[in-house]
Amino acid sequence: MKMMEISIDKTYCKGCGICIKACPKCVFAMSEERQSFGSLIPYPAQKEKCIGCKLCEMLCPDGCITVE
Repeated sequence: MKMMEISIDKTYCKGCGICIKACPKCVFAMSEERQSFGSLIPYPAQKEKCIGCKLCEMLCPDGCITVE
């Protein structure tokens, strides 16, 4: 199985955490990195677990996540 590439646009991500809650494989975690306005930004902590369902991509309210 091919490892999925997951990218998050840190410019527009507001750190809502929907991707963390939506992922059935618990791929995402909140990082210590902050957005320019202070919110923590999620990151794919365990991208090897990604099954490519793209729930994170579909549910991100700001369209910040891309799964390829």
